[in-house]
Amino acid sequence: MLLGRVAGTLVSSRKDPSIEGLKLLLVRTLDLDGAETGQSIVAMDAVGAGVDEVVLLAQGSSARQTEVTRDRPCDAVVMAIVDSWEVGGEERFHKYRAAGGEA
Repeated sequence: MLLGRVAGTLVSSRKDPSIEGLKLLLVRTLDLDGAETGQSIVAMDAVGAGVDEVVLLAQGSSARQTEVTRDRPCDAVVMAIVDSWEVGGEERFHKYRAAGGEA
Protein backbone atom coordinates (compact mmCIF):
# COMPACT_ATOMS: atom_id res chain seq x y z
CA MET A 1 0.00 0.00 0.00
CA LEU A 2 1.05 3.57 -0.64
CA LEU A 3 0.22 7.00 0.70
CA GLY A 4 -0.66 9.64 -1.87
CA ARG A 5 -2.25 13.02 -2.45
CA VAL A 6 -4.95 13.42 -5.10
CA ALA A 7 -3.59 15.86 -7.69
CA GLY A 8 -6.55 15.80 -10.06
CA THR A 9 -8.94 13.74 -12.11
CA LEU A 10 -8.59 11.96 -15.41
CA VAL A 11 -11.36 12.05 -18.02
CA SER A 12 -11.58 9.53 -20.85
CA SER A 13 -14.42 9.63 -23.35
CA ARG A 14 -13.52 6.20 -24.77
CA LYS A 15 -12.80 3.30 -22.44
CA ASP A 16 -13.54 -0.35 -21.85
CA PRO A 17 -17.23 -0.82 -20.93
CA SER A 18 -16.24 -2.51 -17.65
CA ILE A 19 -14.88 0.79 -16.27
CA GLU A 20 -17.70 3.05 -17.49
CA GLY A 21 -18.91 5.31 -14.69
CA LEU A 22 -15.83 4.92 -12.50
CA LYS A 23 -13.94 8.01 -11.37
CA LEU A 24 -10.23 8.02 -12.24
CA LEU A 25 -7.83 10.03 -10.08
CA LEU A 26 -4.28 11.27 -10.62
CA VAL A 27 -2.41 10.61 -7.37
CA ARG A 28 1.11 11.69 -6.37
CA THR A 29 2.75 9.31 -3.89
CA LEU A 30 4.03 10.60 -0.53
CA ASP A 31 6.83 9.58 1.83
CA LEU A 32 6.39 9.18 5.61
CA ASP A 33 6.83 12.93 6.14
CA GLY A 34 4.14 13.80 3.57
CA ALA A 35 6.57 14.98 0.88
CA GLU A 36 5.89 13.98 -2.72
CA THR A 37 8.16 11.22 -4.02
CA GLY A 38 7.92 12.19 -7.69
CA GLN A 39 5.81 9.17 -8.66
CA SER A 40 2.32 9.66 -10.10
CA ILE A 41 -0.34 6.97 -10.40
CA VAL A 42 -3.73 6.80 -12.09
CA ALA A 43 -6.13 5.04 -9.71
CA MET A 44 -9.80 4.14 -9.65
CA ASP A 45 -11.68 5.82 -6.80
CA ALA A 46 -13.55 3.45 -4.48
CA VAL A 47 -14.26 5.97 -1.69
CA GLY A 48 -15.19 9.36 -3.18
CA ALA A 49 -11.84 11.09 -2.65
CA GLY A 50 -11.34 14.67 -3.79
CA VAL A 51 -8.47 16.81 -5.02
CA ASP A 52 -5.82 17.55 -2.34
CA GLU A 53 -6.98 14.74 -0.05
CA VAL A 54 -4.38 12.32 1.32
CA VAL A 55 -5.35 8.77 0.42
CA LEU A 56 -4.30 5.14 0.78
CA LEU A 57 -3.63 3.27 -2.47
CA ALA A 58 -3.51 -0.44 -3.26
CA GLN A 59 -1.84 -1.72 -6.41
CA GLY A 60 -1.70 -4.96 -8.37
CA SER A 61 -4.09 -7.80 -7.59
CA SER A 62 -5.03 -6.13 -4.28
CA ALA A 63 -6.50 -3.23 -6.27
CA ARG A 64 -9.20 -5.57 -7.59
CA GLN A 65 -10.45 -6.54 -4.13
CA THR A 66 -12.80 -3.59 -3.45
CA GLU A 67 -16.53 -3.69 -4.21
CA VAL A 68 -16.02 -1.02 -6.89
CA THR A 69 -13.09 -2.69 -8.66
CA ARG A 70 -13.92 -6.40 -8.35
CA ASP A 71 -13.59 -8.17 -11.73
CA ARG A 72 -12.51 -4.96 -13.49
CA PRO A 73 -9.20 -4.20 -15.22
CA CYS A 74 -7.62 -2.20 -12.41
CA ASP A 75 -4.00 -1.87 -11.30
CA ALA A 76 -4.44 0.88 -8.65
CA VAL A 77 -7.32 1.91 -6.41
CA VAL A 78 -7.90 4.64 -3.83
CA MET A 79 -9.36 2.59 -0.99
CA ALA A 80 -9.26 5.01 1.95
CA ILE A 81 -9.09 8.71 2.78
CA VAL A 82 -6.43 9.29 5.44
CA ASP A 83 -7.33 11.23 8.58
CA SER A 84 -3.91 11.03 10.25
CA TRP A 85 -0.72 9.00 10.61
CA GLU A 86 2.02 8.61 13.20
CA VAL A 87 5.58 7.35 12.92
CA GLY A 88 7.43 6.36 16.09
CA GLY A 89 4.77 8.00 18.24
CA GLU A 90 5.09 11.32 16.38
CA GLU A 91 2.12 12.58 14.43
CA ARG A 92 3.26 13.29 10.87
CA PHE A 93 -0.09 14.23 9.34
CA HIS A 94 -3.55 15.18 10.55
CA LYS A 95 -6.20 15.98 7.97
CA TYR A 96 -7.92 18.79 9.86
CA ARG A 97 -4.76 20.50 11.12
CA ALA A 98 -3.28 20.35 7.59
CA ALA A 99 -6.42 22.09 6.29
CA GLY A 100 -6.21 24.76 8.98
CA GLY A 101 -9.21 23.51 10.95
CA GLU A 102 -9.71 22.30 14.48
CA ALA A 103 -8.96 18.70 15.38
